[in-house]
Amino acid sequence: MRYGFTTGSCAAAAARAAAYMLLTGRQTQEITIDTPGNIPYTARLSHIRREEGKVSCGIEKDGGDDPDVTTGMLICAEVSCIPSGGKQVIEIDGGPGIGRVTRPGLDQPVGNAAINHVPREMIAREVTQVCRLADYKGSLKVLIFAPEGQKVAARTYNPRLGITGGISILGTSGIVEPMSSQAILDTIKVELNQRRAEGYDYVVVSPGNYGADFMKKNYGYDLERSVKCSNFVGETIDMAVALGFKKLLLAGHIGKLIKVAGGIMNTHSREADCRMELLAAFAVRAGAKAQTACRIMECATTEEAISILSESGRQKPVMEYAAGRICYYLEKRGQGKLQTDCILYANELGELAKSKGVGQWFTLLAQEAAPRI
Repeated sequence: MRYGFTTGSCAAAAARAAAYMLLTGRQTQEITIDTPGNIPYTARLSHIRREEGKVSCGIEKDGGDDPDVTTGMLICAEVSCIPSGGKQVIEIDGGPGIGRVTRPGLDQPVGNAAINHVPREMIAREVTQVCRLADYKGSLKVLIFAPEGQKVAARTYNPRLGITGGISILGTSGIVEPMSSQAILDTIKVELNQRRAEGYDYVVVSPGNYGADFMKKNYGYDLERSVKCSNFVGETIDMAVALGFKKLLLAGHIGKLIKVAGGIMNTHSREADCRMELLAAFAVRAGAKAQTACRIMECATTEEAISILSESGRQKPVMEYAAGRICYYLEKRGQGKLQTDCILYANELGELAKSKGVGQWFTLLAQEAAPRI
């Protein structure tokens, strides 16, 4: 699969090109930069605009074969001369379509443009190199903007992270790896960081918003407020421990979480799928007949298997045992440093089981949601 380049690489390349055209007076249609990942990035320029004392241009973001929502959008930079005050300064800010940070715990402080520190370093380095090439000793302002940024941002995590008004300029290597697991892990870490920065030492984690209606109806809790761990249960536990969280509630559909009851910490089907084996084994432990276990093993979905458990009168003990095993493996992964609870549910059947400490959780979360006087 084909690699792509981050919004950070696009911003740095556009900034270099705009600075070059401003300081040399020459026109160019193409620019090359070195990415932190040691892969050169050559980009075609578009939307070049020259005015007195400033130049702007854009680069179409190429995400390679990664299905990122920013692929194909225009990332632009405007570079202008500003008073130097006797010392060369490269001032970097975000313009239209670039988000602003409104909550603590992110890469940039509250109030800053959502241009992360590595892209900022890339932009500053590329523009400084052009200044040396042109023997320019003055200061420059670099304004990064994205015409479609506000519209595209609605399809990203930015609104839930408290980044308003546009997209973020991101990237640590400058390179986009197709279907990058690291990108998901980075997002999980950001959400955990943000919650910890807000002063909480407890966190609700869910694989996604599957079952959101159930959680809201039965517990008054909106899964949008949880940290989404996707399939990366183990890595999320590791991060939570490293950040100093003391308590964690894992809430999710039986189809995902039954795997955790077997000690599986990455729930993606390509990593492991022993859902029916675990349910059949737990059923036998609860006194089910061999015929019932065989029927479970033939099921295609966990909800079908739950209906068989219900017919045999074994649903309650099996689900309670599964909840206990989930907490056991979560605490084992957390090396005993993280008190854990869980809620299991299914689409049609609602709540299947919950660990003993769940009641305390919703007292905590209700207090958190209550308006502060």
